[in-house]
Amino acid sequence: MTAEPTARDRVRAALDDPKLANVLYHDWEASTYDAKWSISYDERCIDYARDRFVHIAGREGWPYPTALELGCGTGFFLLNLKQAGVLDEGHVTDISPKMVEVARRNAEGLGFSVEGRVADAESIPYEDESFDLVVGHAVLHHIPDVEQSLREVLRVLRPGGRFVFAGEPTRHGDWLARRLSWATWAATTRVTRLPALRERWARPPAELAAASEAAALEAVVDVHTFDPDELARTALRAGAVDVRTVTEELTASWFGWPVRTFEYAVNPERLGLRWVMFAYKGWLRLSALDEKVLSRVVPDELFYNVCLTGTKPT
Repeated sequence: MTAEPTARDRVRAALDDPKLANVLYHDWEASTYDAKWSISYDERCIDYARDRFVHIAGREGWPYPTALELGCGTGFFLLNLKQAGVLDEGHVTDISPKMVEVARRNAEGLGFSVEGRVADAESIPYEDESFDLVVGHAVLHHIPDVEQSLREVLRVLRPGGRFVFAGEPTRHGDWLARRLSWATWAATTRVTRLPALRERWARPPAELAAASEAAALEAVVDVHTFDPDELARTALRAGAVDVRTVTEELTASWFGWPVRTFEYAVNPERLGLRWVMFAYKGWLRLSALDEKVLSRVVPDELFYNVCLTGTKPT
């Protein structure tokens, strides 16, 4: 009789299997994911989701009658787009069963329901021509075969239907963001171990150890970074038309990643509303600078995020 694999055995196996790593990592993170990334379903994140959508795809076609989110996580993108009036009927999929549960629960908390299915993005479990819109946020970089996934997206779209993917890391932007995060983590955890700060500011060692384990899996689940032009060519090869990419967050990412890392490295009870507003308003101001000024003079591949849209041929 073969013994069931332990959690540690599964983690070891996941280090060589990106799909299993995505299931384990996102199941593990599901219950705390919204808090970790300051995700909400109020005006702040409704504005964020709507602005990302408008930035890449405009306002034409609202509301889309039926929409699917690929790699939904806790439902952040689709649920806030629904509240913004971008879509009517919503469906969510994720490779992580627990993320699908949380997304459905978040929808119920907002007073509406969405259908949720556990799904591999390379084989979407819906019939041909089921949706008018497919969206995703920070999902393509987790998928081993992005071109196959985009073929599936086009299969489930109705003719003329649109896909919108936002929040995907660029090659150069991700390289710098990770190094800023590593430096912030190292500096913060060392300083908060000092006797004068340890009791009030340090996270408990067990929480830091869990964060380190999560980081080990995170290195496996993040399969890709993208060059904007190559990502557009991938969508064209998959069969899309009217393909377009835009990039965003240059100085905003230089600010945002250290801020997020600092928040995760210290005792969260020490960070109150004043800190939250500082972080949010700082990110907003720098994002505006990036979009209105720096995007005109800085090469797009140096920005942190790339967004992708296209349509299914009619």
